[in-house]
Amino acid sequence: MIVVRSALFFVYLCSWTVILSTLYIPLLVMPRHWTVVAARFWLSGVEVGLRVLVGLTWELRGAENIPDGAIIVASKHQSTFETFAFRRVFPDPAFILKKELLWIPFFGWYLFKSGVIAIDRSAGTRALKEMVKGAFIASAKKRQIVIFPEGTRAAPGAKLPYHSGVAMLYGSQNLPVVPVALNSGVYWPRGGFLKRPGKIVIEVLPVIPPGLDRKTFMTVLESRIEEASDRLVVEARHALGES
Repeated sequence: MIVVRSALFFVYLCSWTVILSTLYIPLLVMPRHWTVVAARFWLSGVEVGLRVLVGLTWELRGAENIPDGAIIVASKHQSTFETFAFRRVFPDPAFILKKELLWIPFFGWYLFKSGVIAIDRSAGTRALKEMVKGAFIASAKKRQIVIFPEGTRAAPGAKLPYHSGVAMLYGSQNLPVVPVALNSGVYWPRGGFLKRPGKIVIEVLPVIPPGLDRKTFMTVLESRIEEASDRLVVEARHALGES
């Protein structure tokens, strides 16, 4: 049954995306705000498909921990899901992502138009400078700078190293950092076709204020995100009847 429901969602997602991508072409020459609004409408359709076809919903915890204005959001990354959902969680997120995604027809065009911070990860120090420059532009517009410190999606329970980019952002921007934990990978695995019914939890954790030294910041950030994500993964597996 999960296979059938996942297949139906895949067909629905492709169809929904193709239709709206075509209808949205005029947005490419309109102000960025309209692309942001349009993206939220597309996401609402994705959520309907997940709920109706897969039986998958999501819950936001800790919304009271999101400050107003410019912040750095440092999140666990287990699934494609959070890259969608964060546009619902935060008012105007600016995602830090690899530049290659902008080369994807339609999808990449709309990403660019939405105001992402795209970097060439093979460029070393130059990539970090591009990231910091983009972050300054986004923070001046009071946007939320979203970074995945591990740099890639990790399976639930996997421990990947936290890269230095998040520390550079923290040290350069003088902004509070909002850690985010989640358990999305239990229901929507990395690179997986199957989607499992249940409820994904995204939990916004207490803010880390600016001013900490680099080592202390990285220790606090990683421990908060990993401990909370492990707890949420256990919660999800328990809800699914797994040990």
